[in-house]
Amino acid sequence: MRALVISDIHANLGALETVLASAGAVDAVWCLGDIVGYGPDPNECVAILKTFSNLVCLQGNHDAAAVGDLPLESFNAEARSSIEWLRNYLSQDSLDFLKGLKPRSEINRVTLVHASPRQPMLEYLLDTYSAGENFSYFATDFCFVGHTHVPVLFTLSSEGVSLEVPVPNTTFTLQRRSIANPGSVGQPRDRDPRASYAIYDDAARTWSYHRVEYDVSEVQLRMEAARLPERHILRLASGW
Repeated sequence: MRALVISDIHANLGALETVLASAGAVDAVWCLGDIVGYGPDPNECVAILKTFSNLVCLQGNHDAAAVGDLPLESFNAEARSSIEWLRNYLSQDSLDFLKGLKPRSEINRVTLVHASPRQPMLEYLLDTYSAGENFSYFATDFCFVGHTHVPVLFTLSSEGVSLEVPVPNTTFTLQRRSIANPGSVGQPRDRDPRASYAIYDDAARTWSYHRVEYDVSEVQLRMEAARLPERHILRLASGW
């Protein structure tokens, strides 16, 4: 089985459509959460995901905030402004979909979480120390996470935890006890503005990491029209 693994779409329809076209035919779509927030097209992104019969989708912290399950005080001022706009813009159909999601799931011997296995909604795994503390919180060989908007692969061995920042268009054979992050579809934060995703092959136990360009300026124009925070608009062009 080949699964498209995506995370942190953040209502960026242009990036999502480009990723889906780039990935091509897959057997499953695994979305690790934060479908909405920041971007101008939350309803459209939800609608696209709902078309996949083979979808496993998690709830991220922005998704939870959008439906009132996470307080606005958990976010900085600009993110709060975006969520307030979002709450007024989401359709009832989108709200119902987001409300029904959970931040953690297990499928095909893989643990899926939005943030971390220890704290599925909010913890950031950015270094070997925090990753190392999380290996005891899942029993499967692999755990796929999002939330940081930064692609990374953590591997646990007898020598400790190693960290690898993947080069685009490379394939890794996953070693037992790995935590992998596919990066962000709609708002990368690793100084590369291209949309990020991965393909997981459970038979070969491989993780193929990809980046793809999309029309950033077109998304920025629609964010401006929606009067979303300027900082969120500017950062799309340089991936910070």
